[in-house]
Amino acid sequence: MRTILLLLGLSLIIPGFLLAQTTSQSEEAIHSLVAQYAQARETRDTTLLKSILTNDIDQLVSSGEWRRGFEGAFKGMMRSSTRNPGQRTLTVENVRFLTSEAAIADARYEIKNSDGSVRKMWSTFIVVKEAKDWKITAIRNMLPAATS
Repeated sequence: MRTILLLLGLSLIIPGFLLAQTTSQSEEAIHSLVAQYAQARETRDTTLLKSILTNDIDQLVSSGEWRRGFEGAFKGMMRSSTRNPGQRTLTVENVRFLTSEAAIADARYEIKNSDGSVRKMWSTFIVVKEAKDWKITAIRNMLPAATS
């Protein structure tokens, strides 16, 4: 009887432990994905960028411009990196899993300009798991309005 109770108890505990471990690994992978995005934008690494975006990505930038589909988003990102040079920093603050294969990652987004000023924004990344890899399928950037 003790053996049965022990096995029953373990059967309830182990799946929760494995799910927590998988979630933790996925969260780390999403943090890494956002860091790769920042690196690709900073260095204009088109190969890396192509490997971490989905084909149907869309992006809404702080100017209100929509970039739809891979080509539109890709061209817009390259144009923006050229027009707005500066050191980009993305710091993931929160990851929320919608399913085991879809999540929302909220990040502080800062661009340090050549004059030393810093543009402080927020970015939200919608990420999905394709095969074994996490990829970015949507990006929403926001420039907070000044409060009075």
